Amino acid sequence: MSKKNKSDKLGFVYSTDPNFQFQHEEESAAETLPPQQQKLKVRLDTKQRAGKAVTLVEGFVGKEEDLQDLGKKLKNFCGTGGSAKDNEVIVQGDQRDKVLQWLQKNGYKNAKRVG
Repeated sequence: MSKKNKSDKLGFVYSTDPNFQFQHEEESAAETLPPQQQKLKVRLDTKQRAGKAVTLVEGFVGKEEDLQDLGKKLKNFCGTGGSAKDNEVIVQGDQRDKVLQWLQKNGYKNAKRVG
């Protein structure tokens, strides 16, 4: 396929307007709120996980790097695996008490256990 027919990364292939210039929309990454302002919810989840229980920490507001850092610290503290994506941290197993304890000890005063 020639370069002429390839679409760019944003999906634009061709414009008939000779003065057309695409303006890139810059996604402003949400600034990470301080731990005292984070309203995190800690709950147990088994949906779409083949019956395996995981602890979800939802409601994180901030940059992806900070979410990954929080996930790494929680997984390390609990001694289990998991992941951090889509503004939530997943820790394998029923670790709600440990996770809530760590969050409150590290300044996340608004963290609540839901269910």
